[in-house]
Amino acid sequence: MRKINRRSFLTASAAALALSHLKGCAITNAIQKTGLKDAYGADFLIGTAISNHTLETQNSELLGLIDREFNTITAENCMKSGEIQPSQGNWDWALADRFINFGVEHKKTIVGHALVWHSQVPGDFFVDANDNQISRDELIRRMDTHIQTLMERYQGKVSIWDVVNEAIDEDQGWRQSPWYEIFGSAEYMERAFHLAHEMEPDAHLLYNDYNMHNPGKRSFLVDVIRDYKRRGVPMNAIGLQGHVGLDFPNLTEFERSIEAYAAEGMRIHITEMDVDALPVAWEHTGAEISALEEYAEELDPYRDGLPAAIEQQLTDRYVEMFEMFIRHRNKIDRVTTWGTYDGESWKNDFPVQGRTNYPLLFDRSRQRKPAYYAVADLGSQTR
Repeated sequence: MRKINRRSFLTASAAALALSHLKGCAITNAIQKTGLKDAYGADFLIGTAISNHTLETQNSELLGLIDREFNTITAENCMKSGEIQPSQGNWDWALADRFINFGVEHKKTIVGHALVWHSQVPGDFFVDANDNQISRDELIRRMDTHIQTLMERYQGKVSIWDVVNEAIDEDQGWRQSPWYEIFGSAEYMERAFHLAHEMEPDAHLLYNDYNMHNPGKRSFLVDVIRDYKRRGVPMNAIGLQGHVGLDFPNLTEFERSIEAYAAEGMRIHITEMDVDALPVAWEHTGAEISALEEYAEELDPYRDGLPAAIEQQLTDRYVEMFEMFIRHRNKIDRVTTWGTYDGESWKNDFPVQGRTNYPLLFDRSRQRKPAYYAVADLGSQTR
């Protein structure tokens, strides 16, 4: 593959000029009628996460955009345990059914997210009627019931499952979540993979996590992969959440993680791609959310739109990421953005309410951004 120069199609001026330049090329004209899925058709799947709001409103324009641009879809929230089973035995299938029906109707590769996670669980999941922590046997029963009920309902329709989400705590090994505390080990994770495989033998089963550039987390997970391979735990792939900023993390370390997991026989999925365009909150105050309000104005500087220079940095960062994905397209099965357009991104109100962010490839009017055209052009060059 010939080396791609990420600035070969960009002018040195503002992002608006870059957009104008890109729109004039033949590749861009073709993409106008197709989508990113077509630009990367020979490389890997291109996906988006569909929000609950999109499923609730059934906005035909937005769903049409999703259909045109992407060939795989992820359930952003509607399949998480707290959403689909708000309390024990009380199932709410409305939005998940809409998500599945859209995927089946439009012939998308469907990703179920997520079977086991310590967050966004029902309030009564880890406790009994008296608010006491449940036993290990009871947690096994509840986990098995949740996985079996959910997977049985959509059997044969979901090709990829995020089986376990965020079970590793940076450089500290296994996260000391209620799952770990009640089980007394990380056995819950391998049990979940075995059960998911029994329910859907042909499905692609993932472990999904963030900060995958962290060398300590990488080393720990490589050891887990090797142990699982020895003992026959049916984990097929690693999902690297692509939550990045304009200048973090170190992509050299991110790339080393892609290479390390692939070397252990894992397929790679980039599962939650977005680029945070705002100042990093933690650099101001640490992890104390309650202390962030006094920094709200400083942390939310672009309420009226991104300056051209920041738009250019956003475009460059997306190009840098996709250049890396292209280099490893023989290892990567899928790249999924976490949301479709800026207005629906979870980054808007995190960690301070009211923040206005610009992390995705479509703007608040659902129009393609300069970053979109740059990414589409990269994909088209690899054909």
